[in-house]
Amino acid sequence: MDRWQYLLVLAACLAVTAPLEVFGAGVYRQPARTVKSVLPVAAVFLLWDEVAIAAHVWTYNRGYISGLHIPFRVPIEEMLFFVVIPLCALLTYSAVSAILDRVNRR
Repeated sequence: MDRWQYLLVLAACLAVTAPLEVFGAGVYRQPARTVKSVLPVAAVFLLWDEVAIAAHVWTYNRGYISGLHIPFRVPIEEMLFFVVIPLCALLTYSAVSAILDRVNRR
């Protein structure tokens, strides 16, 4: 079970923040905008991780990852982290902004 922990935490983050989509214009309903926001930053950090792994500055505990890797020796969980966490942040920001707008209009 330990080797799935990273993926389970990412899934839990999505499960907790996904319902926030109902509060505003949404993140999932604006896929082009979401991709433009998340992918450039994810690409930079994936490259950063690869450099750190190659230089033996950074590593992952094999006991907590699935063992699946994308090119450049980066665990699949790390690539998903760079997509899931910003997505959750965008969902949270969008929901809080929508709620505050509603409250301030009163």
